[in-house]
Amino acid sequence: MAVSLIIGAGAVGRALAAHLTERDQRVLLGTRSGTEVPGTEAVRLQASDAEALTRAARGVEALYVCSNPPYPAWEREWPPITAAVISAAEATGARVVLMGNLYAYGRAHMPMREDSLLNPADRKGEVRRRMWEELLAAHTAGRIQATEVRASDYFGPGAGANAHLGPRFLKPLAASKTAWVVGNPSLAHSWAYLPDIAATLAAASADGASGTAWHVPHSSHLDRLTIARRVNELLGSAGRVRSYPAALFRIGGKFLPEVREIGASSYQFTSSFTADSARTETALGVRATPFDVALESTLRNSAGLKIR
Repeated sequence: MAVSLIIGAGAVGRALAAHLTERDQRVLLGTRSGTEVPGTEAVRLQASDAEALTRAARGVEALYVCSNPPYPAWEREWPPITAAVISAAEATGARVVLMGNLYAYGRAHMPMREDSLLNPADRKGEVRRRMWEELLAAHTAGRIQATEVRASDYFGPGAGANAHLGPRFLKPLAASKTAWVVGNPSLAHSWAYLPDIAATLAAASADGASGTAWHVPHSSHLDRLTIARRVNELLGSAGRVRSYPAALFRIGGKFLPEVREIGASSYQFTSSFTADSARTETALGVRATPFDVALESTLRNSAGLKIR
C-alpha cells in the first residue's frame, strides 16, 4: 500500500486526503494540533521542524505540502518550512509535491502557462517564487525529487470563509442579498474545483512528473457576475454582486495586516486572471470537472443552501 504524508488540514489538504484514501492509500496528516480527519492517521508536528518532519516522512512515497500560513506570516514562516521539507525529502527519498498558486507570475500575459516568466507583483508572490526556486535547485542538484502544482482561486465543498467563491459569496446570494467582492466582478478569472486540485496533486506525484510545475485544470474562467447569475438560477434567489471600495484596502491596510495583504494581491481581480492547463491535461491526464457539475456539488454540500 502506498503511503503519503500531507502537511496541512485545510480545504486542499482535506480534499487530497479524501482523494488518496478513496484510492486505498495510507494517508498521514501532519498538523501542529494533530488534526484528526476520518480515513487518515493524525501526526502532530511543526512543518518547520526538519527533524520531526523527517521522522514523519520515513517510509513515505510522497510528501504533499498543503499548508498555508496567514498572509502576513508568509515571509517569516515559509522559508523555514521550505528548508525543512528539502531536508526531510533528502533524508527519506520522499517525493515533494508543493501546492502552489499563481502569485509568482504577477501581472503576467494571460493566460498564464507553466513557462510564463515568474515576475511577482507583491511580497507574497516573491515568497512563492523563492520557494519554488529553492525546491527546483535541490531537484536539479539531484538531492530530491520535487514538483509544484499551481492553481488560481479554489471553490467546492469544504472551501472556507476566505475563498472568493466560498460562503461569503454564496450565502448572501442565496438569501437574495449582496455578495461583496474584491475587484471588478465582470472580469474573467480562473476557478479551480477542490477535487480537481486533489487529482492534480496526486497525478503530479507519479514517476516522471518531478522537476517542473503543473497547472490544475480549472473548472471555470467565468466572471463573478455570470457565476452569481448561475447561482441565483440554481437556488431561485435574487442576490447581486458589488465591489468593495478600493479605499477600504488602502485605509484598512494601515491597521490590519491581513487587509493590507489582500489589497496587495487585488491586481488579480482588477484585470483578467486566467491560467492555461493544456500541458497538465495532456501529460498527466487530469481533466477539469464541468463547471455546472462542480457548482451544483458545491451548493448541495453547503450548509443551508438548497437547489430548486
